[in-house]
Amino acid sequence: MQISLEAPGPPGTGTSTDTDTDTSAIAGTGTDGDRCEVRIIDSAKVEETRRSLPGDSGIETSAAMFKLMGDPKRLKILLALKSAGELCVCDLAATVMVSETGVSQALRLLRSAGIVRHRRQGRQIHYSLDDRHIADVLDTALEHASHPTTGEARHG
Repeated sequence: MQISLEAPGPPGTGTSTDTDTDTSAIAGTGTDGDRCEVRIIDSAKVEETRRSLPGDSGIETSAAMFKLMGDPKRLKILLALKSAGELCVCDLAATVMVSETGVSQALRLLRSAGIVRHRRQGRQIHYSLDDRHIADVLDTALEHASHPTTGEARHG
């Protein structure tokens, strides 16, 4: 079911035709490229999409992971681990040109989030990516970053 909501005025002013529910939080009106000029809500598609979204816990965990991976120093550490497979703190620090203390602090955060894992060998601790999913996220991010940014869809 599609609902057409013509909104010449702000929601709640009595100037919009709202036959189902107040959707002002769902879609806006206007003429800029990021908003619908005319609201037509496909209720079935909206409900199907809402049901397909992960729960709040999954969203929060994923957002925290992206936040940790979004720091340039930590991202460089992750990319070094992806490339080398496994490195100790001193080798990582030399590779990414960050102090051992800085690398250790970053690794502590990444390890507590399950992004990297460690293995003790004698007096050294070696770090690696926790699993293939992390490497896949890094590969996808780098592939996406290599495309020109036009704001238009680039992939099929």
